[in-house]
This record gives sequence, structure tokens and C-alpha cells, in this order.
Amino acid sequence: MEYLAKKPGLVIFFLMLIFITILDLVFKIDNSIIRVVIAAPLAAFLSPRKKKIKTQAGDKTQITWFFLKEPIFVD
Repeated sequence: MEYLAKKPGLVIFFLMLIFITILDLVFKIDNSIIRVVIAAPLAAFLSPRKKKIKTQAGDKTQITWFFLKEPIFVD
């Protein structure tokens, strides 16, 4: 989970593929532009977020994700 949280571009790509496939096969949306317009915000909402936090030990990067309860800290 930490590897995926550190690679938000990879997560967004796979979520986009999953949502486009679901919209195509389950909901039968044939227009590709509409599928991308619906899938892109969903993937962006569910992707990991990076935030810089100043601590006494120095700056750290905090990664929060919709699926994780506790944030991941990266030096």
C-alpha cells in the first residue's frame, strides 16, 4: 500500500482504466468523451494526496489516501 501511495500517477492511471471499463461494460456508455469526463474526477478524488509538513526534525511529506486510516510519512 505504501508503494502505491507514493506513486499517485500510477494510481490515477489504473483507477481511470477501471472506471472507464466499468462505465463501458456495466453502464453501456458508448461515448468515450463522456466516459473520460466521468472517470477522471472519480480517479482524482480517490488518488493519494501529498502534503508538506514542518516538524521539529525537519520537513516531511505526508501522504493521505481515501482508503487509509493513518497517513504515511516520507522523509
